[in-house]
Amino acid sequence: MTDAKHAMTPIRSDWSSPAPRAHDDWRRRRLVAAGFEAQLAAQLAEDALVDLHELLVLLDRGCPPALAARILAPLDAAAPAR
Repeated sequence: MTDAKHAMTPIRSDWSSPAPRAHDDWRRRRLVAAGFEAQLAAQLAEDALVDLHELLVLLDRGCPPALAARILAPLDAAAPAR
């Protein structure tokens, strides 16, 4: 039988771990595997506003990687500077 106090201890209480970096690296590798150039994949992987799943859906429908990235670019980034 386990100790009740031990069972209630959180598994991970430190949220300042390198998990976001690992997540970005996973996203980058997934995008490269899907056909994105390495530099574009790295930029997209770091941008939390870009939906990885939507990028992959566009690719599955025949959209070229660079065009898929432009379609899903945040509006602020896609708007021309004035």
